[in-house]
Amino acid sequence: QVQLVESGGGLVQPGGSLRLSCAASGSIFNAMGWYRQAPGKQRDLVATITNSGDTNYADSVKGRFTIARDNAKNTVYLQMNSLKPEDTAVYYCTGGRVWLLSYLPGYWGQGTQVTVSS
Repeated sequence: QVQLVESGGGLVQPGGSLRLSCAASGSIFNAMGWYRQAPGKQRDLVATITNSGDTNYADSVKGRFTIARDNAKNTVYLQMNSLKPEDTAVYYCTGGRVWLLSYLPGYWGQGTQVTVSS
């Protein structure tokens, strides 16, 4: 049984930092990624990382967010710095693969809320 369990969300002031973690079990994924969904908006891809360490980021988070992966622990992290109110969303961890240069998520975590507000 594949499971993705996120942790680390919460409330933070603008300019602050949070680190999300996602522990995977039941499968080793070719690639993992984080999505987010704000109220009333579509779910967007934030960042991805392959098992060889190649990363990609949405333009809106480049230079502020860093995705990392511990293959030994089958865990992926999202370090979020210089947070803005527009980063407020539910963040979802995913496990999947890269095919034809695109990331295809196959499994989803339950989501963790990140709220950026003063």
